[in-house]
Formats: sequence, C-alpha cells, structure tokens
Amino acid sequence: MRLATAGCILAAAALAPPVPARADAANAPPPRPNVVFILADDLGWGDLSSYGARDLETPQIDRLAREGIRFSDFYAAANTCSPSRAALMTGRYPLRTGVNAVLFHDTPEGLPLEEITIAEALRDAGYRTAMIGKWHLGPSDAYMPWNQGFEEFFGVAHSNDEKNFFVYDGPHRIPETVDQSKLIRRYTDRALDFLRRAAREPKPFFLYFAHNAPHVPLHPSAAFVGRSKRGTYGDVVEELDASVGEILAALDELGIADRTLVVFTSDNGPWLAMRDWGGNAGGLRDGKGTTFEGGHRVPLLVRWPGHVPAGAEEHRPANMMDWFPTLVELAGGTLPQDRVIDGRSLVAVLRGTGARDETSFLYPRLRVPVLDDQAAKIGAVREGRWKLVLPQRGFYPRLLEPLMKVGLYHYGLMLFDLDADRGEEHDVAPAHPDVVARLRGEIDEFLASAHAPPPVLVSAAPEDHHGWEKMWTGVAEGMLLAAAVVVAAVWLLVRAIRSLRRARR
Repeated sequence: MRLATAGCILAAAALAPPVPARADAANAPPPRPNVVFILADDLGWGDLSSYGARDLETPQIDRLAREGIRFSDFYAAANTCSPSRAALMTGRYPLRTGVNAVLFHDTPEGLPLEEITIAEALRDAGYRTAMIGKWHLGPSDAYMPWNQGFEEFFGVAHSNDEKNFFVYDGPHRIPETVDQSKLIRRYTDRALDFLRRAAREPKPFFLYFAHNAPHVPLHPSAAFVGRSKRGTYGDVVEELDASVGEILAALDELGIADRTLVVFTSDNGPWLAMRDWGGNAGGLRDGKGTTFEGGHRVPLLVRWPGHVPAGAEEHRPANMMDWFPTLVELAGGTLPQDRVIDGRSLVAVLRGTGARDETSFLYPRLRVPVLDDQAAKIGAVREGRWKLVLPQRGFYPRLLEPLMKVGLYHYGLMLFDLDADRGEEHDVAPAHPDVVARLRGEIDEFLASAHAPPPVLVSAAPEDHHGWEKMWTGVAEGMLLAAAVVVAAVWLLVRAIRSLRRARR
C-alpha cells in the first residue's frame, strides 16, 4: 500500500508543471519603499559640509551623502517657495498649475484641486500619507494639505514672516502665538511620533517633512544659539541637521532604514538679500529670486540602504519635478494620462542602472505680482552643458548688485558653458550663435504649447473704503477742534503770565 502511494506521488510530481526559476534579483523591481522627503527652506548650495561649507557642521545630513547619492546639478523648479513646492507636488512646471508666484497669508486661492499631488497618487497606491511643516500652497481650508491627499498634517500654512502665522494640527488651527525657537523641535517630535506609529502598520508610508528653516526670521532654540561659526543662520542650519539625525536614528531603531527612501533637498537657493541671515550659494551666481544657478541649483542627497549605492555622485542634471514620476513608479502606481508631467523618473539613477530621460530644464522667471504680470515667463534654459539666459529689464545696473542682492538688475542675453563656468561669469553667446538659436527655439516652443492657465490670485480682494472719508472728516474736525483748544489755552496762559509780570512791577 505504501509503495502504491509513493508511486502515485512520484507520478503526480512528474506530471506537475515545473516551478518557474526565480527572477534575477538585479532585474526585479525594487520593493515599495517608505518615503521620508525632507525639504529645507532657502538653504543654499554651499550651506552643507558635503557641498563645500567650511563654517558649518552638518554631519547628519552629510551622512546621507556617505550612505547614498549626492547630486551636484539638481534644480528646484522655481526660485521662490510656492512655485517650487507646486512643482514638487505635481511634477509639473509652475506655470502649468497657475502657482507661479509666492502665495501670501491672505491669498484666496491655492494649488488647484484638479491637480494630482504626490500625496494623492501615493495614497491611491496604498500608502499612508502625512505632512509636517510648511505647506505654502494656499492658506484657505479648501487648498490645505488635508484636501490635497495628506491624511495627517501638523504644520503651518505659509512662511514664518507672514501675518496669521499659526500651527495647525489637522484642520484645527491652534490659536496661540508661535514660539519659533521651538518650531523645529515640535516638528521633529511629531515626525518621530508618526514614524513610530507608521512602522507598526503593514502599508508603506510617505512622510513629507517641510521645514520653515532656514527661512528668515531665524529663531534657533536655546541649545543651538551661538553654536556655529556662521552666526544665527549657521545655528539654525545646525539645528536642522540635528533634526535630520533624529529621523535617521529613529529609522534605525525601528528597523525600517533599509525599507525607507530618505530624500533631503531645498525649495530654492539662498536669500542673499538677508546678508548674514541668508545662506551661501557656494560660488554659484546670485541666489533666490533669480534664474542664475544660485537661485535654482540646490543640494540633493538620497539614501536607501541596499538599493541606492553608497557614496555615489551624480553630475547629470535633474530637477524637483522628477520626484513625482519617481515616487509613483516606486510605489507601483500609474502616472496621470490626462495632463503633461514634466518630470522624468530617477529610478534608474537611484539604482545605479541607468540615467534619467534627458530633457532640457527651463528656469521660470520670478513673478512679482505688484510689479508685473509675468504669468508665463521663462528666464533661462539648460540643455546639457549649455545654459541660455534671456535678457532682463531690471531696475538698476549690475554694479549695484553686491549691495542690493535681490537680482533685479539689468542684463542682456547670455550663453554659458556650465561645465567650464559654473559661476556664469563668461558669456560665450557670440561664439555659438547656433546654440543660442536652438535654445531660444526651445523656450518659444514650450511657451507656445504650454497652454498656461491664468495664475492664481495672489493678493486678497482689495478693500472697499467708500464712506471712510466720513470717518476721516470727523477725525479731522476733532483734531482741528483739539488743536484750537490747545492754541487757545496756550494763548490764555501766555496772557495770564504777562499780566502777572506786569502786576509784580
């Protein structure tokens, strides 16, 4: 009986289909990682030790460079806060979303709800989503993070130099004056709390951790005051570095470091107009608000142990919009097919198996709503080694820029070879008219096909003060009457003094 049973088993095994061979691990898609995306505010390309800073100590952020990839030519998609963040969230140039200027505390609009954010795409792919820190894509409830794909939010609506600066815990605004010297600590504690909770769940998570630091005003905590060699600015950067260290330590303690992609970058270049309270562009030309390298080129460090090569350097250009398709691909999601996604996936770059699809990078020109209506302007374009900068009708000659430091000076059309001239000091346009013509054509073609919507309304509706003249009339009459009374009193006092003097004689 036993022999018969054994024979049946052997016969069944012979007839069973062969077990497929295991796929080559090198060609297998990477597992779906957790994502911690850390965004600094106004941090310069030269503000980290790993990017050449000698007067700042950033060992925790530099750890990402040692254990991952350091990008030398990574670009924020805009040179100011809101447009850059809109591009990060959507993978699209700011002019496509209408968020092409800095939004204020009373801006009535925000990132349009028709846009698909990274948070929405990852949430739909099965991720838990959370945001901590500075949103700056519309302060009205309708446009806040809880309506843009984030299941949790703890942070602020806009920059820390604006009115109505409050912390939100979810949709609840905490009606207390914010002690900014404790803000990094509060953010970090909430991030650590989220990581501990999320690590216990089976689904992967996306944590978008967007600091206000080192945006002006600067408020280092007591433990970091006077700690750096670069004054208050350096103190804040070193506190930011310590926060990153706590996040990395938590990932290690929770045993999820090898399952977590960590990204660190900045929303734009340093705010040089703030002098010693601004950052360092690291030898790049100009800073925040300009289409020169100092305004757009920012640090990018990426770590994912076991999947991203350690100590690697990436010198090919990439930009902030690339993170949308990158994270969607890693999450196993599908890119929207009903709109243009300008970013290109970095997955092959991160794994060290290939390159990003090559595209030119367009530098949106600063839009200053109170000065102009630059609804869809491009100031420069980079293609490989070449960068064409279009003319700017500025408000003062360049010789004043070392004093002004706001980048609104006159200049003409210029072409730079960034491989040989990272500081953009040597115009080579006369020697390469063919390159100039080709790059100008790229800009014209993009603007003609962009179909940019009207930009979002940045300022609140103007006040209607009709009738206030009645109040001011009353105020003026009251002030005139008070002045007449004072004059009369003084006149009477003078007369009384004179009468008294005559009586004494």
